[in-house]
Amino acid sequence: MSKNNRQPSQQDLQPLLQAYQTGQLAAAEKVGLGLLKNFPNGFMVHNVLGSIYGGQGKVRQALSSFQKALSIDPTVAELHLNVGMLFDQQGQRKQAISSYQQAVKLKPALTDAHYNLGIALQAQGALEAAAHSYRNAVKNEPGFFEAHTNLGTILQAQGDLAGAVESYQQALAITSDGLTFYNLGTALKNQGELEPAAMAFQQAIAMQPDYADAYSSLGAVRREQSLFDDAIACYQRAIEITPDHPEGNYNFGILLYDMGNLDKALQHFSRSQFHDWQERSLYCLYKSEVFDDFEGRMDELIKKKHTSPFLATLSAHYALNFNKPDPYTFCKRPLDAVFHFQIPELKGDSPLLKALLHDIETVDIAEKQQGRLHYGKQSAGNLFKRPEASFRELADVMKGVVARYRDTLVAQESDCEFAKQFPKEGELEFSSSWYVRMEKGGHLTSHIHEEGWVSGAIYLALPAGRTGDEGSIEASMDGDDYPKLHDDFPATTIAPEVGDTVMFPSSVFHRTIPFSTDELRICIAFDVKPVVV
Repeated sequence: MSKNNRQPSQQDLQPLLQAYQTGQLAAAEKVGLGLLKNFPNGFMVHNVLGSIYGGQGKVRQALSSFQKALSIDPTVAELHLNVGMLFDQQGQRKQAISSYQQAVKLKPALTDAHYNLGIALQAQGALEAAAHSYRNAVKNEPGFFEAHTNLGTILQAQGDLAGAVESYQQALAITSDGLTFYNLGTALKNQGELEPAAMAFQQAIAMQPDYADAYSSLGAVRREQSLFDDAIACYQRAIEITPDHPEGNYNFGILLYDMGNLDKALQHFSRSQFHDWQERSLYCLYKSEVFDDFEGRMDELIKKKHTSPFLATLSAHYALNFNKPDPYTFCKRPLDAVFHFQIPELKGDSPLLKALLHDIETVDIAEKQQGRLHYGKQSAGNLFKRPEASFRELADVMKGVVARYRDTLVAQESDCEFAKQFPKEGELEFSSSWYVRMEKGGHLTSHIHEEGWVSGAIYLALPAGRTGDEGSIEASMDGDDYPKLHDDFPATTIAPEVGDTVMFPSSVFHRTIPFSTDELRICIAFDVKPVVV
């Protein structure tokens, strides 16, 4: 063996190991550098020096030492793990991922490498691969709390709410944790499991009494349950803990303006600075007929936000109301963008239609109160993200229908921002979906979907004996009791059949015309909006 390839004996290494193990890092570094003079390719010397440098925060030197050790023996999985962690510290994600992948290839039982690989992949947006790594980590170590929770967050982001709930519950069986209870609550709420969600948020608060986010989210659940006094108490507590709490103030503002307290709602929207708070503030001003302040604020917001359906609603109504040109060009002719399509998968003797109706009637799905809905029931949560196969299949079908809507829109209305900026298929998500089951006299009063980009309804059952426009959907440029100086606001009525969908910009007012027959009217409503990255 040449001098350069000689390896130090245990006796040679003893001073180095003793200094390192007793925490004398500066002395250990000096001993290690001395050993390299006699053993320039000493594997253990480079390996221990890497740990010594790492302990001193000397990341570049640590990385160089570990890489030198790997050049001598590239089969040590733990070294690849160490190198990956150092790349991570430097923000070099791609190199870190490569190192972690080499580590798990060499040693599949190296749990930390699977976990770190999952974190790095998740940071890169490779959610499916990250989930696979977390699953490997918990397979190796079933009690790995952090891997369970991280897997839950990925599954929730992917819309697998049932899988997310299972992961959070497995994590909580290992360790009680306020954040994990909170995440469990959000997943349950999105599933429409309102009371279990409330219990999870309460558990989070029990562990962290000043958990403002949990109070705000618990308030949102209580609002959907129509427990308005409880909701108000939760929002007030969130704001007491954190006066400028964004979601607490925002959610409280929505509840207040639903209750007609526009002045106080405006105060909380302004304090929140959250999401579409500026549009919500404009709504309060317009409904309160504070037109001068409304116009000034609207003009300023139009300069900043070019793709806001809610702002488009307010601007268009104001322009029609005061007979002025509409200054907002987001959607120039919104009623021309109301389209009526057939869904072949729901026509005739459709197995999917039968499965959807069966699940709506039999599956235990929580329902929520909706002030605009009369003689009917509405499901809670996001129906398309539930585990039932029928809802999942319909969501897949509707992706194609949304693409058809986009293509029709672009061909017909190519000169407006709504068409030009319409997100592509991979950039859209069903942000909300719910069934509406109406009985005789059922109807929805006029409203818009403030949270959407495109909204629509899929018709699963319609009253057979309806006459005229009964049970039809009316799209309009006026609604929601907006202040009116005249009645000259355009509207259009569409009479759908079973297996049809009607879609429109989320800025368009729409309502259901009451029907007087005994048959049920069942539809699934939905909002589609761009994915927020």
